[in-house]
Amino acid sequence: MNEKLQEAIKQIESGYHEKGLEQVEKMIKEADDETKRTIAELYYELGLVDKALELAEELMFRYPDHGELFAFASECYIELGKEEEALDMLNEIKKEDPAFLQAQLLLADLYESQGLEEVAETKLLQALEIMPEESVLQLGLAEFYLNRGDYQQAAGYYKKALSSGKLPDDLPVDPHVRLAEAYSAGGQFEEAMEHYKEGLKKEQTSDGLFGLGFTALQLEDYDTAVDALSLLLEQDPDYTSAYGSLAKAYMDIKKWEEAGETLKEGINRDEYNEELYLEMAKLQLSRGETGEGREFLKKVIAMNPSNVSAVQEALYFYDEAEDYEEMIELIRFLDDYNEFDPMYERFRAKALFEENEISAAAQAMDAALTTLTRDERLLEDAAAVYLTNRQKEKAVPLLEELLELDPDREDIRLRLEELKNS
Repeated sequence: MNEKLQEAIKQIESGYHEKGLEQVEKMIKEADDETKRTIAELYYELGLVDKALELAEELMFRYPDHGELFAFASECYIELGKEEEALDMLNEIKKEDPAFLQAQLLLADLYESQGLEEVAETKLLQALEIMPEESVLQLGLAEFYLNRGDYQQAAGYYKKALSSGKLPDDLPVDPHVRLAEAYSAGGQFEEAMEHYKEGLKKEQTSDGLFGLGFTALQLEDYDTAVDALSLLLEQDPDYTSAYGSLAKAYMDIKKWEEAGETLKEGINRDEYNEELYLEMAKLQLSRGETGEGREFLKKVIAMNPSNVSAVQEALYFYDEAEDYEEMIELIRFLDDYNEFDPMYERFRAKALFEENEISAAAQAMDAALTTLTRDERLLEDAAAVYLTNRQKEKAVPLLEELLELDPDREDIRLRLEELKNS
């Protein structure tokens, strides 16, 4: 590298940006083409993309057969939001050009970002037909399918890339970890564990440790989950999504104090994390601290009335406690925010029934029964509401359905006989 350019780069790296950039600017006019290419890359790294593109276009004019210059210029266009120009330029790169592989990967990313997933997939598959043993393309397809949620396809291409033995040295994430992510997302937790452990031997990344901890939780391997998530939070205390998972692991092995401390620490670091408040509510309720549990549930729902998990947790709690006033208050609060779920109608019906508002309870039960899976408890509650509202024609079919689910319910059989004979 040119000595003057090396000196300028040192100035920039030492914090003397303006002085270093002035030196770079001065040498451009007399620089050879190789130095100009290096300066263009430097500008790109520093975020001076327009200057990088200006140099790239100058070099492209002199070297129209150098595909790597076209690929570099297209990256500049992408950074500048000129995607159509980037597409045109990438499509100019010929199959025999060494930059063809890079061009296909960039094209696939561009098409995918534009929502043209089928085009992106076609580009990658066509390139793989030309270079079937190219591990970079196999990894590109694996990433594409993983992002699309096609976990089986993703796993297949990650495995091919790993078996090739020709992986690039500068991959941002170990392919074993990415394969583990695909397996875990697809519910193949045992396979995921194996590859997480292999991938984390090289570098214990935060995302990798979180994935290992989450997967271990699914397999009820709580020791591994605690070890992985504790190490993650030691390395990166601001990885706040790990606090809830670590607390769950502690709760599963009945280490209540550790779970509570973990959640408190997480909330201190992220006071708007709904999951942490919800887990704290569950912890307090499971320990009999119902007052604190209620307050944490209320905080979650006040923060986000759309949090269905928190709302359902509160509704089940109020039902168990037979606190129908609180239940109705919560449902009316949700009404104010236009939050609707058939499950809420089931509880609305139950609360209104208990508060002796029978007609309104029957209307709510109508809404619940149109969507919800009919379990025994729902059928029995609905029949009681309809019978009290003098709607025998609606109650009888529900009691018959209930008897089919549980033929040993002699009380239901007798009630049906009585209704049919009345």
